[in-house]
Amino acid sequence: MCTFVAMKNYLSLIKFTHTIFAMPFAMVGFFVATTTSSNGFQWHQLALVVLCMVFARSAAMAFNRYLDRNIDAVNDRTKIREIPSGVIAPRSALLFVLFNAVGFVVTTFFINWACFLLSPVALAVVLGYSYTKRFTWLCHLVLGLGLSLAPVGAYLAVAGQFDWIPVLYAVAVLLWVAGFDVIYALQDETFDRTQGLFSIPSYFGKARALRISAWMHLGTAVLMVMATRMLFSAAPQTGWMLWTGTAIFLGLLFYQHLLVKPDDLRKVNLAFFTTNGIASLLFGAMTILDLLL
Repeated sequence: MCTFVAMKNYLSLIKFTHTIFAMPFAMVGFFVATTTSSNGFQWHQLALVVLCMVFARSAAMAFNRYLDRNIDAVNDRTKIREIPSGVIAPRSALLFVLFNAVGFVVTTFFINWACFLLSPVALAVVLGYSYTKRFTWLCHLVLGLGLSLAPVGAYLAVAGQFDWIPVLYAVAVLLWVAGFDVIYALQDETFDRTQGLFSIPSYFGKARALRISAWMHLGTAVLMVMATRMLFSAAPQTGWMLWTGTAIFLGLLFYQHLLVKPDDLRKVNLAFFTTNGIASLLFGAMTILDLLL
């Protein structure tokens, strides 16, 4: 029972369910590589890519919670989190970060040399994000950069080289994540300003932050269409499912901007968690099915 409770606490610490945002794009990158490059599908490669995603995201999220523990403790919205509330000790959280960081690097060693040599760079990005809110409102873009490594890394794991399709999807993910993180940060606009923390809402205000988020998501839409067109050309077996998945993703992207207003943040969680989670899952599932079938 104690082990189960501890596991539940750590899964809550890293918000494991939020893996839903980047994992479908990693799987798209993986299956794009298996169907458009000379290297075919292998189960052990898929397992290693999934492990890399879990290790990297767990390390990044736990480190963010560790580094922000004192900030979270004075924020009414976050003081119930595991570290400030005393559920998980700071030292234990840091050991958890170390375990996952080492697990990530070791896993890349069994994929290929390119992934292994680039693994410290990937860790520097995903762990370094946690510092950025202390000195720049561009922190949302750094978070997006961390998640954008998913499709590129998964493609690289299979093909051993870079390609424009996963790169375009990666930049789309960067702007998508940055845009919805701006929406999520609206909740802490006043708190961030009083604590000297940087974010687009605290720097520009709620109304301008929402406009910036909308422009980011317009960039996402353009890049998604470009990537989908390129994939459609590279994989002749794809068709209506690929385009339908892209259309649903972009439709839900537009829908989330109808949910949140500068003076009404009641539906922020619906826009942040539910809408983006469904969009990513449906796009990933339909694209992968089209590639395979």
